[in-house]
Amino acid sequence: MSKDKQNGIFSIKDLERLTGIKAHTLRIWEQRYHIIEPKRTDTNIRFYDDQDLRYVLNIAMLNGHGMRISKIAELSRQEINTRVLTVAERSQVDSDMLNALTITMLDLDEDRFERILSNVVIKLGFAHAVTKVIYPFMYRVGILWQTGSIVPAQEHFISNLVRHKLIVASDSMMPKKIANPKKFVLFLPEGELHEIGLLFANYLFKVNGHKTIYLGQTVPFEDLDIISDVYHPDFLFTVLTYETGLDEVKAYIEALSKRFSSKTILIAGTRVEESQVKATWGNVVFVNDLADMERFIGHLQKVEVPLIPADIPQ
Repeated sequence: MSKDKQNGIFSIKDLERLTGIKAHTLRIWEQRYHIIEPKRTDTNIRFYDDQDLRYVLNIAMLNGHGMRISKIAELSRQEINTRVLTVAERSQVDSDMLNALTITMLDLDEDRFERILSNVVIKLGFAHAVTKVIYPFMYRVGILWQTGSIVPAQEHFISNLVRHKLIVASDSMMPKKIANPKKFVLFLPEGELHEIGLLFANYLFKVNGHKTIYLGQTVPFEDLDIISDVYHPDFLFTVLTYETGLDEVKAYIEALSKRFSSKTILIAGTRVEESQVKATWGNVVFVNDLADMERFIGHLQKVEVPLIPADIPQ
């Protein structure tokens, strides 16, 4: 469903995906408690707006902490907001933190984002905060972005805050000492600007004791060639998310595979999640999600030579 320039427009399935509450349950809440009422388009299609999304996220948090829906229905929205703020700042439940951070993005509330994220880091430590909260949160942001449910300002607002946190953490960490650390070059192809996934990878490699050269956005192929010849990395890591033809994606991967045939190339991003892309390049590893990344890094500690796809346990 489309959205206007100011307000997100969500189906009940969108709410289910973003809040974790089943569509069937939402309908019961609507019918029994009148807790949320859908709007309708000119063609009588039901939808919910961003205010409804905030409301359901808050309800989900209170309900998850034991408050019955019948009691929540008796509260005003302001009372619900006040209780949620208290719960969010004390909670150690990952889903609560995700919901609270989502609301800060929708509201462009930097102070609250900083407060919630600081509490997450204090409770979990930064490394666990990245894997358990920040990464899943940015995955949710990606869904909202791809479905057109948030405006560019909201995505840029939260991405820049997370980007800054990752850069500071990567620069200031004391990585653990490991035997035979691997060397990585991290880069985005020309035209690719979505840097968050690359920053996540850079942080995870460094915190696990490996060496990285971070090249960042829109790196020309010939520059990558020069850096590789000078640095002699074991691995190259890139993320492909920008909109381009599937043939172009395949051609780029093939060029990387051939030019850096002695290296293992790690590729993440939405464009390589399509099954057609996963073809026959022998030195290319596709990283589908955080679990793949953690498994890969864990396996690195046990080997002394660059991996090929067959080395990675499933």
